[in-house]
Amino acid sequence: MTVVKTYHNIYDTHYHIVFPVKYRKTLLTNEIPLAISDIAQEISTRYDIEFEKIGYDQNHIHLLISFPPKYGGSDVVRIFKSITAKQLFIRFPALKKELWGGEFWSDGFYMATVSERGNWQAVERYVANQGKTEEKSGQLYLLT
Repeated sequence: MTVVKTYHNIYDTHYHIVFPVKYRKTLLTNEIPLAISDIAQEISTRYDIEFEKIGYDQNHIHLLISFPPKYGGSDVVRIFKSITAKQLFIRFPALKKELWGGEFWSDGFYMATVSERGNWQAVERYVANQGKTEEKSGQLYLLT
């Protein structure tokens, strides 16, 4: 969490974004989260979006991210959803049958700004512990 400097601006913004899989299907299991993590690294390189943490439960994903002010929140969500969905359908063709050949992600999303001075640690802990219960251990893929 540092101030990022570009040619035209300086920013220190962090967002918590959540969205579910279409129909709330429990598809974020096995190797799909690892594939999403790989795809997120490619998105990060191409669009200068920093994925600080990615947490998931079986039917939804949490992103703790930072991105340049040239993008709006909806732009980043659109970029992430469209690229990950397309790549997941290519890598896992059986998903199309599971989702009736349609979209991977639901249309809506939740987004909130996160301050490193206020609730940063609480949100970071919350994202990191997605899918973890005493009975099962969820997985967390960190990109740093």
